[in-house]
Amino acid sequence: MENKKATNKRFRLIFIVLLVVGLTYGGYKFFHSLSHETTDDAQVAKKMNPIIPRVSGYIAKVLVKDNDIVKKGDTLFIIDNSDYLVKVEEAKANLIAAQNSEEVAKADIGTSQANVSVSDANIQSAYGNIETARIRLRRASNDFERYSNLYKNHSITKQQFEQAEAAKQEAESQLKILQDQQKASAYQKNVASARNNVSSKQVQVAAANVKKAQAALDAANLNLGYTVVTASIDGQVSSVDIQPGQLVQAGQSLFYIVNNNETWVIANFKETQLNKMREGQKVKLKIDAFPGQEFEGQIASFSPATGSKFSLLPPDNASGNFVKTVQRLPVRINFTENNPKEKLQLLRSGMNADVDVILK
Repeated sequence: MENKKATNKRFRLIFIVLLVVGLTYGGYKFFHSLSHETTDDAQVAKKMNPIIPRVSGYIAKVLVKDNDIVKKGDTLFIIDNSDYLVKVEEAKANLIAAQNSEEVAKADIGTSQANVSVSDANIQSAYGNIETARIRLRRASNDFERYSNLYKNHSITKQQFEQAEAAKQEAESQLKILQDQQKASAYQKNVASARNNVSSKQVQVAAANVKKAQAALDAANLNLGYTVVTASIDGQVSSVDIQPGQLVQAGQSLFYIVNNNETWVIANFKETQLNKMREGQKVKLKIDAFPGQEFEGQIASFSPATGSKFSLLPPDNASGNFVKTVQRLPVRINFTENNPKEKLQLLRSGMNADVDVILK
């Protein structure tokens, strides 16, 4: 009987202890939830720079291995540049041909301008000769009229009359010849001007072809330079799954460089937890890879949409049966300067973390 009472007493004592512990833990969690929001759906994140060649070709040499540390500007791999060297030489030849065509066009326009100048000089000379011929024609016409009257009065001989008539006809013929020459010079000037305009257009076309050929040469040199693929940032190389002789395409993502100098955490909070969360609030972080160690952070920003909206196939609640599910919103949390840098550099992208946001 006494043993049974002692046993009951122990059970009651154990029950009381468990009840006190449960109430204490429950009270702690309740009051903690009033000023904290927590989640274990969080991962460490870093910038991952994809290595993408700008030109296609066969790999000639690979200069990095898995997990190598590289600096900005270090050569990662080299693409065989034989085809691109040929294209550069072809572009150089096309540029020389275009430059020669431009020189020929400039020479043609010089000749055309000279012909225009000669035609102008001939026209001006013809004006002077025509005026002189007109004066001679007036004088010959006057002489002919005077000799004609004298001849009617039998004051001069027939020979003198015929000489005056011949002088008049010669002056008329000379004037007509000079006028025809003037017309021919004007026509030649028009032709020369037209050729000059054509030559000017040809010079413009030739200059445009030179610029086009120069641009093609610049592009060929750029593509030749792109055969040497370098690191764009400081960081650590991921798995390098390429080898010499492999054909790679322009725009193909081959591997990554992870920037270890900038680290943050992406925490996916339930939408029901976001009511009191604000940018700038302090955060306590625990990384699964480093148990017993606490990091300090600060809320930096909130995603503009829930994670499901960024998925490959976002849900369409307007079709089919609808089941309401609590959505999660990605929140970026930056590490503060109080954290030791050597510890942050040990963190790897994708590591799990526990996040505790201090609301007050």
